[in-house]
Amino acid sequence: MNRHDVTELIVQNRIAKGISWAEIAKAVGHSKEWVTAGCLGQMTFSAEQAAVIGEMLALPPEAVKLLQVVPYKGSLPTSVPTDPLIYRFYELISVYGTTFKELIHEEFGDGIMSAIDFKMDMQREPNPAGDRVSIVMSGKFLPYKTY
Repeated sequence: MNRHDVTELIVQNRIAKGISWAEIAKAVGHSKEWVTAGCLGQMTFSAEQAAVIGEMLALPPEAVKLLQVVPYKGSLPTSVPTDPLIYRFYELISVYGTTFKELIHEEFGDGIMSAIDFKMDMQREPNPAGDRVSIVMSGKFLPYKTY
């Protein structure tokens, strides 16, 4: 069993048991965004967090242990995403990435927005013309140092 196998097992068991990502997150005690990222192989869980997930989703002990191992982050199956929803984020960065860069540099200076000291909130935004997806991302600004 490897971390990819654990992710597949989590997804299968969650669906079979009819458990939402929000329910898992509540049991773990963190945001649905962070817990879902962890369940999908992008974050590391503590022993206690992994045990909660393991119990909720009937994971074998080996899978619970693998949830506690630092994963290979940022791994997608292709360099340009082919899944339509994920591709739209790729497209968003392709179109607005230079705008984000310019505005962040103008406001903060030469540096980056951290994806480590980071939080995200995703909500449904009701709209008469069709519900909207609202995603708020907040990352610490890290200036480049001179030396």
